[in-house]
Amino acid sequence: MNSVESRSEIAAAIKEAVSLASNPTPSISKEEALMRVSPTQLEAVLHTSFEPSTHHVLTCGLGASPGAAVGKIVLSADEAMMATEDVILVREETNPADVHGMQIAVGILTTRGGLASHAAVVARGWGKPAVCGAENIELADDHIIINGERIDVGETLSIDGTSGEVMRGAIQTTHVEPIPEIEVLLQWADEIRELAIRANADTATEAKVARDNGAEGIGLCRTEHMFLDEQRLPIIRRMILASTAEKETEALQELRESQHNDFIEILEEMDRLPVTVRLLDPPLHEFLPEIEDLLEAAAEQALDQEQQDLLEAARRWNERNPMIGTRGVRLAWLKPGLYEMQTLALLDAIADRTANGGTPLVEIMIPLTVSGEELAGIRRRIQATIDNHPSEIVIKIGTMIETPRAALTANQIAEHADFFSFGTNDLTQLTFGFSRDDVESSIMGLYLEQELLQHNPFQQVDTEAVTELVKLGIERGRRTKPDLPIGVCGEHGGDPVSIGVLAGTGIDYVSCSPPRIPVARLAAAQTAITQSIEN
Repeated sequence: MNSVESRSEIAAAIKEAVSLASNPTPSISKEEALMRVSPTQLEAVLHTSFEPSTHHVLTCGLGASPGAAVGKIVLSADEAMMATEDVILVREETNPADVHGMQIAVGILTTRGGLASHAAVVARGWGKPAVCGAENIELADDHIIINGERIDVGETLSIDGTSGEVMRGAIQTTHVEPIPEIEVLLQWADEIRELAIRANADTATEAKVARDNGAEGIGLCRTEHMFLDEQRLPIIRRMILASTAEKETEALQELRESQHNDFIEILEEMDRLPVTVRLLDPPLHEFLPEIEDLLEAAAEQALDQEQQDLLEAARRWNERNPMIGTRGVRLAWLKPGLYEMQTLALLDAIADRTANGGTPLVEIMIPLTVSGEELAGIRRRIQATIDNHPSEIVIKIGTMIETPRAALTANQIAEHADFFSFGTNDLTQLTFGFSRDDVESSIMGLYLEQELLQHNPFQQVDTEAVTELVKLGIERGRRTKPDLPIGVCGEHGGDPVSIGVLAGTGIDYVSCSPPRIPVARLAAAQTAITQSIEN
């Protein structure tokens, strides 16, 4: 719904529904008012869109993060940093090294990747429009070609992160300002819903947006994103390249200090609300330059000694299938200092916030656990670090359930976990055997067109297998610990249909990107209303 008329009509409908339910003699109930507004309608009035006009769509990708954006084309993060006007960052795909440019860009366009790709997840977290997997775009050094049409760097593009459309030139955007009735409607939703709504937030800025949007805590704080700015990346690379234990410890100490400051800022924004901190998850190669770029420079004999060392490290840490390789808890066994450093930084931040009158509520989450023994071993190490810290802090330690094996052995894993959080992005990948980035940009469209799949399982949770694994994991986990807190922190936590499905599994909360919090609040309330009617 991206015409002015339809959005205006939605705003009018919301006002009418709230008015009818809040009159001294209301003609409809709060529940009826909530059911009159769909999550899609709510999302439509919360994001920018394009003015209705006849515009030529050059190509279509995946609408990865809603909203409309207009800007000059840049092809690298560094170009974005130097720009003096609004820019659209166009990349084959983004990676952690692009984050500084992604922050500057008003919109992001990639030729590869799906709805769970780096570009999509980061853009949604920031509330920035993004189109991903636009395969008909070819990238050159100083221009792009879309279906045979050349567009130079510096020319203007318009992208629609809701529909996935890409247009040449500047199209007028429109934005309906939030109306007071929306907040009234969402307050009613909060009174009725049974499911708690948390946020996936990695910075203090995201945490503030989440709290302002009504989040009841952070269900997923991805600590790796704190390492990715220009000041931190060289430090973690020094840790990776360290030739001695002393050099590695020195780099880890620097990271501890910087991460400590990040944690303080997040805990300050979320004071008195739970914050679930996931320790480092991605493989180390994600913090290194692209091996292809280093090899090209090596072929031209243009590498200095540091780059030679980086090339050797990139080769050493390069994996054929990193998504199921050395990442998460597995990396912690290879590099024990990493989780110790992160735990110490977190303990320091908790102690500082408490000393300054704050009430931090923190949980530590271990990613990619596949067995009770694996979690028990890492938990012992983390607990030893906590016990040896001068402050007497008690922290819950839980784990993500994101592999079929973890769901099937949840009764054993629960013995060593204070809580579970289902990572439905990876659980979907591993259940289907799909690489989400590759499949979404290659065969997903065909599978949907041929009705081999009824919907994209990375957008809407699969009910035949993934949801069954969630149910099984919950049942087995609570067989061991009946009061085990359980949430979902995949992107499904912000999808209204998925919220309706997952609410029936017995979870306590969902966690989604900050801009999707209002929609999740409404969807959770509508689910509760529907369930009460059915019962």
